[in-house]
Amino acid sequence: MGDDASRWLAGVPAEGLPFSVASAEACRVTGTDGRSYIDWMAGISVLNTGHRHPKVMEAIRVQQERHLHAMVLGEWAQEAQTAFARRLCGIVPVDDPRVLFTASGAEAVEGAMKAARKATGRVKVAAFEGSYHGDTFGALSVTGRPEMRAPFEPLLPGVSFMRFGDSGALSAVDRSTAAVIVEPIQAEGGVRVPPDGFLKALKKRCDETGALLILDEVQTGLGRTGTMWACEGEGIAPDILVTAKALGGGLPLGAFIAPARVARALCGDGVPGHLTTFGGHPLSCAAGLAALEVTIEADLARNARELGEILTGALSALANAGVIRAVRGRGLLLGVDLGSAARAAEAVEGCRRGGLLVGTTLHNEAILRITPPLVMGDEEAVRGLEIMTSVLAPG
Repeated sequence: MGDDASRWLAGVPAEGLPFSVASAEACRVTGTDGRSYIDWMAGISVLNTGHRHPKVMEAIRVQQERHLHAMVLGEWAQEAQTAFARRLCGIVPVDDPRVLFTASGAEAVEGAMKAARKATGRVKVAAFEGSYHGDTFGALSVTGRPEMRAPFEPLLPGVSFMRFGDSGALSAVDRSTAAVIVEPIQAEGGVRVPPDGFLKALKKRCDETGALLILDEVQTGLGRTGTMWACEGEGIAPDILVTAKALGGGLPLGAFIAPARVARALCGDGVPGHLTTFGGHPLSCAAGLAALEVTIEADLARNARELGEILTGALSALANAGVIRAVRGRGLLLGVDLGSAARAAEAVEGCRRGGLLVGTTLHNEAILRITPPLVMGDEEAVRGLEIMTSVLAPG
């Protein structure tokens, strides 16, 4: 596609990238080839309100005419940060919440773990096999993929891993554990949904031992799984909630939200607990607040729930026919198991040629990832299914 990014950007394959973006609007992306594609990726769960939502763009315009970065978070009052924090505190399942904005999800994970250590006076952190929490040093330390950790070891000490979804493994959480970090659904691990009751059992174990439960809702939050937060569908509340991706309405933004007592333990003794220059950038906070209002007013969680049922039903028929192995997930966070990375790669390319953008999950390349904008309508859902079905079950 004439993309020479590999010449300038580290991490880009030497042969270049198969797709180059020219513009995007709502649920569609236009490539430099001039074609319009249905977007079933949404920047990997970032663009819940779609590309360039008018209300988000207007909020960005208004804020950029006032000011951009003015001071490090917490040094001066900045209205965009305060307004967004106030709104977030009204919708999170955290007692007496306080928000600390960051620039990314990985940084939010780092801050959450620091807060848990300082609040409990403990060191150990428990995580889960197959998990993904980011690529910074601490976040990588609790990511449950040995092949990702190995090149950078020794990493953070005191980290142990349990089997995801196995309530019997939770005895590893004890009174020396500062925190347990978990994704309600392991997105990068292949869209793995834990058994019913597992997260409740985990929360109970944390409460019994005094460990803090850190819920990583970077991908699952803000309506993606059919409720505002995935944990609400499980009937639990975390001690610390981590969010990012869709939080900024398409701009970089993360946050960890903790009870006041935990926030004070991290930041309230005169020693800076987690400084971040660009965390809570005013432009990102303005965009994020606008996106959140759209999410609530348009009830995008309900749309995710209803369209997710349609997609799951259609794809389950392919599973029943033996065309795919399985479809799993919740809302508009879905994974289609094709059994092999080679077949998944062929399907990604076939869908792209047909006008549909999909990808695979980071830790399981045999899984097609489906994470469209939550503003997707019936037209994009039906047409996307037609394209995917024609690729997976030609003829």
